[in-house]
Amino acid sequence: MAMGWFGVRAVFAFDLGERGVLTYEERLTLWRAESAPAALELAGQDAADYARCLDGCVFTGLLQACDLPEEPGHGGEVFSLMRDSALLPDKYVAAFFDTGWERRSISDGE
Repeated sequence: MAMGWFGVRAVFAFDLGERGVLTYEERLTLWRAESAPAALELAGQDAADYARCLDGCVFTGLLQACDLPEEPGHGGEVFSLMRDSALLPDKYVAAFFDTGWERRSISDGE
């Protein structure tokens, strides 16, 4: 079977003892595998190791794979997830992606 590229999203929860809330991380990793299930297996092993190495981190068990249409390169897609919603774009982004509680590793001018 031919090897393909897969982007896999994993979700982690951290209890950092701050404000009585958990901090969640979505981590995207890139895998070369024969199938999506094989990529998910590799990513699951990696996610367990990642969580084990970090204080207060728990792997939530959520893994989502995306079969990449071509070999990754500069500007190439590494993950895609589509979701149906009745929310308009600004409400959708506010509800799922820009809630005000994000911790950003790259400055966005704020």
